[in-house]
Amino acid sequence: LSGAFVENTSREAFATAHDISSYSLTALSRRALPLMKGRAGSILTLSYLGAVRSIPSYNVMGLAKASLEANVRFLAADLGPLGIRVNGISAGPVKTLAGASIPGFRKMLSRVAEVAPLRRNVSLEDVGNAAAFLASDLAGGITAEILYVDNGFSTVGMSFPLYYAYDGAEPPPR
Repeated sequence: LSGAFVENTSREAFATAHDISSYSLTALSRRALPLMKGRAGSILTLSYLGAVRSIPSYNVMGLAKASLEANVRFLAADLGPLGIRVNGISAGPVKTLAGASIPGFRKMLSRVAEVAPLRRNVSLEDVGNAAAFLASDLAGGITAEILYVDNGFSTVGMSFPLYYAYDGAEPPPR
């Protein structure tokens, strides 16, 4: 994942990333299908903004997540007539033990909290609540979608200092 994309992406790494990050959803869906036939169901996966934006050091994983998001759409089209919905959640960076092992992760968390419209990082509860919603009957008409749970970070094209947003007034407490 680290370093330059072209230099560090071998055919084997490319295939492995796609197998683990995208094909695994198809394989899981194939195995779950007999258990889900004849009743409404929901399949969920996790993606990341790197599927649609180039993120430093995300490299081949960005391509794999783009494949995963296309997979969501194709599975939804295929399984929808059976009453099975397929969606993804594109979560912002979440403070976890796994995340802590990524070089520069603390800086990433800090930057996201600084520029995301909600001015905070995403919590595990934020992502879990979105997943519970998508899996529930409350989301019965939602399929083939990628729901961003990132405090609005994916919508920010350029960040502005807080004083632009508040005309010099103090921002609301976080």
